[in-house]
Amino acid sequence: MFLSNSVDAIDRVLFHKRLAKRKKNLRRMETQNWLLLTYKVPPEPAKKRISLWRKLKGMGAVYLQNGVCLLPKTDDYTRRLKILENEIIEMGGDAVILEAVALDKAQENKVVARFKADRDEEYKEFLDKCKDFEAEIAKETAASHFTYAELEENDVDLKKLHSWLEKIRKLDFYGTNLAEEAQKRLADCESLLDAYAQRVFEVQDENR
Repeated sequence: MFLSNSVDAIDRVLFHKRLAKRKKNLRRMETQNWLLLTYKVPPEPAKKRISLWRKLKGMGAVYLQNGVCLLPKTDDYTRRLKILENEIIEMGGDAVILEAVALDKAQENKVVARFKADRDEEYKEFLDKCKDFEAEIAKETAASHFTYAELEENDVDLKKLHSWLEKIRKLDFYGTNLAEEAQKRLADCESLLDAYAQRVFEVQDENR
């Protein structure tokens, strides 16, 4: 009887340990982990300092303050930050890479909001370029300027829009409000160019 009770007690202890471990793992999965890079570089040459800033912004990093930025923790970003750390040292600077976790959900939301704000700014710029593209097609259509040269030029511009949107989407870690609108606007640009291309083909066939 005593042995049975002892076994039951041990089982209960092991069960609670496993349960606690499972809860801990779940909390870890639900928590957003970031890579925090803090660095100092010599003020001159300014070209190298600006190049470093552009590389980090190009990776989608959010700056908390000068020389302190965050990225989502992934193997890819860990590797790329280690490479940048070496570049900073070669510049005569200093860098530290840390893994960071927000103190609570409210703080985490603040950081996520900064990432989203940066992406929204890029989406807004993209939407402005879509507007310019649409205006160009409208201008050529109004002027009955249906040439292969103009079609090729507009096709190049559309491909640039495709590449730009893909780049923004890769850095849109948390899904901003403007992502869907940007995708729809690009589809509208494609439809406009298709319609313009059809007119070009018709006019060129008539002129043969």
